[in-house]
Amino acid sequence: MGDQPGNVPTILLNNGVEIPQLGFGVFQVDPAKTRDAVLTAFEVGYRHVDTAQMYRNEAGVGEAVRDSGLPRDEVFITSKLNNGAHDPEDALKAFDGTLETLGLEQVDLFLVHWPLPGIGDFVETWKAMEEIYASGRARAIGVSNFQVHHLNRLFDGTTVRPAVNQIEVHPYLTNESVRAFGAEHQIATEAWSPIAQGTVLDDPVVERIARETGRTPAQVVLRWHVQRGDIVFPKSVTRSRVEENFALFDFELDETWMGALSALNRDERTGPDPDTFNPS
Repeated sequence: MGDQPGNVPTILLNNGVEIPQLGFGVFQVDPAKTRDAVLTAFEVGYRHVDTAQMYRNEAGVGEAVRDSGLPRDEVFITSKLNNGAHDPEDALKAFDGTLETLGLEQVDLFLVHWPLPGIGDFVETWKAMEEIYASGRARAIGVSNFQVHHLNRLFDGTTVRPAVNQIEVHPYLTNESVRAFGAEHQIATEAWSPIAQGTVLDDPVVERIARETGRTPAQVVLRWHVQRGDIVFPKSVTRSRVEENFALFDFELDETWMGALSALNRDERTGPDPDTFNPS
């Protein structure tokens, strides 16, 4: 592992690509405000941005990359395949659209956003992802919201192992079985909704640790993720909060605090269950 600006560690993916452990998420960021939000994140020191076709703000991310003046190889860009494009031919066209919308020749990571087990065969979708990877236009490919049984089906029917599984993880949903399976098979875990859409920040345990460490509740929870090895990309359009979320690497949580946060698990999701989520 190396370091990014602000001492952000990088994690080595299973294909040798390095990803900054802390990124900037743009889920639910207004497309008209995405460019400025991402530029602010770059100014603070972020070098990793997580977007998706579904978010409809890839264009703003691409504008920010170009307008930042940063060398392209210093910025890690992730996007994700839309749910309506799981047919292999559709997936290939959708990926072409992502590159066109971003205005980039290559993304660093491209993910299948949801397995959608009741809609189509995600194994066939993954074969299109393998084709995208072989073309060199995505430096790494992965999945999002895949459970252990989804991953096992991929292993049985395809060649390239996902580099990443982006799943919901926070102290109220530690998702240990999926994380452990990923670690066993060299699949990095990315944690979406890392502060449970803010609900965990009011937890008395989080508030007590924040007081004892002199940090904010968000910093405490994000630091818990970092020490567990999760890749996180909190989202904010407020510069002070963007800066707060970046200041995670000059303190540590001891084992007692880490254990107390993990013990908050109650298998409580803020988003859909991947085993039943099949939007029309």
